[in-house]
Amino acid sequence: MEFLGTTQLASYCGPKKSCLLPDIAPTTTTTKDAYQAYYLPGYRHLSTWRPGLFRKVVSAPPSDDRGQFNPSRRPPTVLPELCSSLHARYSTRDWHHANMVQLKGSEVSRCCASRMNVDSVRLMKDKDQLTYQMQEDSQRNLGERISNIDYWQSELTYELECLLKENQALETMKKRLECAVDELQGPLKVALECLYHREKRKGIDLVHDDVEKNLIKVRSNLLIYFSNFKLFPFHSINRDAQHALEQDLSDKNSAHFIDEKCFNLRKTSDSISFYYGVEKADKTVSVPATWAKFSEDNIRYSQHARANSIKLREDAEVTLESTSEEMWNQFNSTNLAFNKRIAQVADAKNKLQTQLARVLQEIFQTEDTIMLLERSIKAKEYPLKVAQTRLEARTKRPNIELCRDAPQLVTEVYTIDDTIQTLKQRLQEARDTLHVLMVNKSNLEHDIAVKANSLYIDKKCMNMRNVFPSTPRLIGYT
Repeated sequence: MEFLGTTQLASYCGPKKSCLLPDIAPTTTTTKDAYQAYYLPGYRHLSTWRPGLFRKVVSAPPSDDRGQFNPSRRPPTVLPELCSSLHARYSTRDWHHANMVQLKGSEVSRCCASRMNVDSVRLMKDKDQLTYQMQEDSQRNLGERISNIDYWQSELTYELECLLKENQALETMKKRLECAVDELQGPLKVALECLYHREKRKGIDLVHDDVEKNLIKVRSNLLIYFSNFKLFPFHSINRDAQHALEQDLSDKNSAHFIDEKCFNLRKTSDSISFYYGVEKADKTVSVPATWAKFSEDNIRYSQHARANSIKLREDAEVTLESTSEEMWNQFNSTNLAFNKRIAQVADAKNKLQTQLARVLQEIFQTEDTIMLLERSIKAKEYPLKVAQTRLEARTKRPNIELCRDAPQLVTEVYTIDDTIQTLKQRLQEARDTLHVLMVNKSNLEHDIAVKANSLYIDKKCMNMRNVFPSTPRLIGYT
């Protein structure tokens, strides 16, 4: 390596056979212009020496005809008188100082490099340890997170199972109510038909009796029961809670799958890649406290819904049992009223029939009496004729013979005539009595027919009421 500032015409500079330089034209450029000063690092404080011996650069050897430099020619040697004046450009002190500075600088650089290498190794070890520790912490945190998700998954699954069981029980209760409503349609239909048939009673028997009161009460109570059964909100009481639990559990399953996948990632995994800037995008919507509170609130909401559902089922059960008991009580009381009314109608009918028999007997006797009276009146006509004939014949006696003597027949005529009038009056009374008896007979027969009709209707209603739903069917069991 050549030192900057040396001349190319020095005697130790041999020709470079491998260098082909173009022809150098003669120039008057000075050495000061041809070589610019160059300062080595750390040497600016040294006094730089520049040769001032030569003012002009000697002319270069002539080139050949082709304009190429001939490397076989040596440059001309320096004149002897010039070599005596050539001396070094740096002093020994500068040389030693430069070496010392170079050594010190090199040593400082080496020490710095050594310290940097040691620090770098330590830094790499620290960062490797920190990275390993961070990954271990992340691994442990992911494991704890998976454990927390497993815990809440189990809690949500258990609560969802309880809610589904409660929904099944609620659906069973709903079906029981529907079955109870279907079973109560029969008694309602029977009650309405009984009321309709009892409207066909006639005359005085069309009475608002206990049977009709009980039938109207049964109809009113059944309509009330139907309206009460429709008030139970079985369709939407647990739907929101179930949806919240299922949505939360689905989110927990997705998060568990993702976190488990992240937990199983290693440096040798195939699915790892760079995602620049992902740490800057914060898409979180909760913290662990609010995350746990969300699931806890869902579970509490589900428990509250289950409590309401249990209360609703208990109310429905009480309603079914009370309805069944009331229906049986009303059924028994209505049957008792029917039996009592049938007994009353049958007793009245029997009395009417007995009275009709008596009236018929009396009518028969009255007709006999009328016939005897007519015969008696008919029998008195002949004595009356005899007496009147005698009296009329004796009125033809002459003169003084017209005597009011003992055989005078006027009294006889009056007596017989009075007897006949009395019998005729009694005959008229008998006929009037017979007429009254006939009217009574007709009324009795009509009343008996009315009672028979009422009795037929009530017995028909009782036959319709022979079948009544049992208690298990009334409370919804099939």
